[in-house]
Amino acid sequence: MDGVITGYHSLIYSDDPDATRAFLRDVLRWPHVDDGGGWLIFKTPPSEAGVHPTTGPDGESYATAPHHQVSLMCDDIDATLAELRDQGIEVGAEIVDEPYGRVSSVVVPGAGEMMLYQPLHQIAHSLP
Repeated sequence: MDGVITGYHSLIYSDDPDATRAFLRDVLRWPHVDDGGGWLIFKTPPSEAGVHPTTGPDGESYATAPHHQVSLMCDDIDATLAELRDQGIEVGAEIVDEPYGRVSSVVVPGAGEMMLYQPLHQIAHSLP
């Protein structure tokens, strides 16, 4: 499929788009283009996509609609959370050790909590 899919575009829905855009622009310092009228489109760090089941082997529900999640990844969650706190960003959860990584969340203005994790799994985003 060379040439058919040229990128991966994710959406963050926000009750306060200006505040969410300011967070991505000013706190995370993501480069962006303005598509007009302040409609910013951000260049994100390298990304990857995983597919998870909605139910476990015992029938336990892992996810509810809409079946999509956006997560931020980092190399050092302790340092990243400290830096974000220093910038006045609210941390939504204490760090929890999961089989796939060290997990927390940050409160994105206008968009609620977003998972932040330091992966322990193999990383796909640097594959050629």
